[in-house]
Amino acid sequence: MTDPSFVLNSSPFMIADNTPVKVLIIDDDEEDFYLTSQYIKKIRGKEFIIEWCYRYGEALEAIVESRFDIYFIDYYLGAKTGLELMKDALEQNCEQPLILLTGMGNQKIDVEAMQAGAYDYLVKLELNTEKLERCIRYSLERAAVLKTLRSNERKFRSIFERSKDAVFLTDQHLVFKDVNFITSEMLGYSREELMSLNLNQFFAQPEQAELVNNLLRTEGNVEDIEVEMISRNKEGLQAVLSLSMEMDADDNLYVQGIIHDISNLKKAEKATLQAEKLGAANRLVRALAHEVRNPLNNINLSVEQLAQENGSETGSVYMDIISRNSKRINDLITELLLSSSMPPENIREKKSLQNILDESIATIIDRITLKKVNWKVIYPNEPAYIMADPLKLKIAFTNIIINAIEAMHENNGELDISVTSQNGHHLVSIKDNGTGISKETLPHLFEPYFTFKRNGLGMGLATTLNIIQSHKASIDVQTGLDQGSNFILKFERA
Repeated sequence: MTDPSFVLNSSPFMIADNTPVKVLIIDDDEEDFYLTSQYIKKIRGKEFIIEWCYRYGEALEAIVESRFDIYFIDYYLGAKTGLELMKDALEQNCEQPLILLTGMGNQKIDVEAMQAGAYDYLVKLELNTEKLERCIRYSLERAAVLKTLRSNERKFRSIFERSKDAVFLTDQHLVFKDVNFITSEMLGYSREELMSLNLNQFFAQPEQAELVNNLLRTEGNVEDIEVEMISRNKEGLQAVLSLSMEMDADDNLYVQGIIHDISNLKKAEKATLQAEKLGAANRLVRALAHEVRNPLNNINLSVEQLAQENGSETGSVYMDIISRNSKRINDLITELLLSSSMPPENIREKKSLQNILDESIATIIDRITLKKVNWKVIYPNEPAYIMADPLKLKIAFTNIIINAIEAMHENNGELDISVTSQNGHHLVSIKDNGTGISKETLPHLFEPYFTFKRNGLGMGLATTLNIIQSHKASIDVQTGLDQGSNFILKFERA
């Protein structure tokens, strides 16, 4: 009758199918091999294929190539020991159970065997069928569990490393313990460098770090909080952060974390919002222009008629005032209509950014000279070609440069204009050391009719954004109050 405890175990070798269990006995004594194999053959409920090996090199080769399901290794193997064989096998990633056999009990050898990675330790003089049945069953069960764990570890390690998000582990104080490649790339540090750094160092705003730490301490997790983080090169990124406090097998607390970069999404949302605002403003301008021009035309016609009928000197003065101001109103309407019109999409030609920038600077060189601004341009040796409407792009560049000049103090202004290339794009940087823009004001920078100038219309940067977007380009502003401003425009290469 079959032993039920042996049949009902969870080992895949023992219950999943009727495949025989392949056993290799590594022993330099043939009689010991024979006795051990006879005990194994008497185990009921399972078929065994048992082979013998007495050469160290052949045994190691068989283990490394995983030819058998379980290995019984004698402690004495001629010039070398079974412990050495196990160590050599485990160094080459052996995953099958290794059982050490010895002629007599020895606690020191027992401990060394377990430390070396043996699944079990058996004394030959105490062997019997029952002990071997239990040893084989437990060893195969344990091997199956470890194999599953290793498989899961490889699977989750693969997910961990290939994730497009930054995935990391820290201690309870948020010091990094393990990170994937994206974490290193996002934060600008190697894996080894991050191991001595704290997540709190990367928050752009101290109050956000404080909020995250409070939530983690009081609730044990942080779910999808939007934060601004700063990388090694001081570039800011908008991100969604999630953290959870966990406990390992030794009851040590650690934190699992994910950082999802939403910088591009935020830029797209901002661009869409600006386009919607500009579109609404343009419609308003056209409607107002139409409504204002109709009565204005009537006023102009009336003034002309009155001028002909009234020849007095006093009347002539008043008529001139009305006429000049009517013309001024008409010019303002024309300016508004021109600034609100979308740049044509079909007028594009291959032009170098260097030439367009040089022409833009030439039109305002007098302003630069009068303000006594120190300026320089840094261009690459090769032309940075893009598909552009040069006249419209010249307006955009001119608007930004004029704003930079007006933001700087006389005699100590520094204006740097550069062109660089990276990842299939050309970048234009227009940087000044002026008064800068506050954090509260920055979101409104490109809104129509928003201006710092006393007599400004607030359409310059709105028009600039309109032109840049029509070129399928983007514009980013790095600034701070009293820190100057850097307008970075990104164009696709032609």
